[in-house]
Amino acid sequence: MELTHINAQGLARMVDVTEKPQTHRTALAEGYIRMSPETLALVRTGGTPKGGVLAVAQVAGIMAAKRTPDWIPMCHPLGLTGVDIQFSFEEDAIRIQAEARCKGETGVEMEALTAVSAAALTVYDMCKAVQKDMEIGGIRLCRKTGGKSGDYEKEW
Repeated sequence: MELTHINAQGLARMVDVTEKPQTHRTALAEGYIRMSPETLALVRTGGTPKGGVLAVAQVAGIMAAKRTPDWIPMCHPLGLTGVDIQFSFEEDAIRIQAEARCKGETGVEMEALTAVSAAALTVYDMCKAVQKDMEIGGIRLCRKTGGKSGDYEKEW
């Protein structure tokens, strides 16, 4: 298997997608931020010093998805048609899922992964005044549709 972002000289390049057809593409990514039950309770009730944690994290995730090429050097700028962020409370964590959609020549996996990452970092930022040892992890692609390589779904 060849690395598509490496040119003949072994240097980085942006993949040329000029000849690829536009298709409807989606990607779902997830991750978590682990924290104490006390911090989770503050997030649930809006009792953190900075206010509504999940509302701010949702906006941050959407904004980050739209700016993915600014974070990841070889990503193509995409005309995203939708980004949705969902949060669920677990015993010791908040699970974050982000779905990104577009109609384009290349996939939206990086946008979904970036959205999860930014949302998790924002939760950390919003809660660090009450807990500094939170853990962000498990960021992964769960599913993608569209494109030449076809559909993908993570096997659990």
